[in-house]
Amino acid sequence: EKQTGDHLSVMGPLGNGFPLKGKKAFLIGGGIGIPPMLELAKQLNCEKQIVLGYRNCDMFLLDEFKKQGEVYIATEDGSVGTKGNVLDAIRAEGLTADVIYACGPTPMLRALKAYAENNIECWISMEEKMACGIGACLACVCKSKEVDGHTNVHNKRVCKEGPVFLAEEVEL
Repeated sequence: EKQTGDHLSVMGPLGNGFPLKGKKAFLIGGGIGIPPMLELAKQLNCEKQIVLGYRNCDMFLLDEFKKQGEVYIATEDGSVGTKGNVLDAIRAEGLTADVIYACGPTPMLRALKAYAENNIECWISMEEKMACGIGACLACVCKSKEVDGHTNVHNKRVCKEGPVFLAEEVEL
């Protein structure tokens, strides 16, 4: 029903984004976690290795990513790039980085957290259903290592303290 020139009330953006480091980086996206990596790729001013995980050859945003850095593809069915997941592509190509930025399904984030332990700084963007978007309802909490000052339990609110976390801060 809105017409050109009408005003909308919008709240956002909420939460936090990836910290922009000047280190050699992996930008890793899987499934619906791929699009957020494109904007990050545009903002980062460092050597970037972009690793994208798709189910099959139905890939999206590939041309846009190629303008931002070296792109490596993993497909579950092996139709393009490395057969398997994003870690399989990293290992197959012998890639290394100082920092990981990742967005995608929880199993992928869990595997990247384990891969990065003790030697690579790893930042993950968590996907959780959010109700209020401002941290009041606690519908989007994830388990954390530290006690949350808001609830006094081991939780972090993805909409408020996240969605981006240092991987070692949260339990996956």
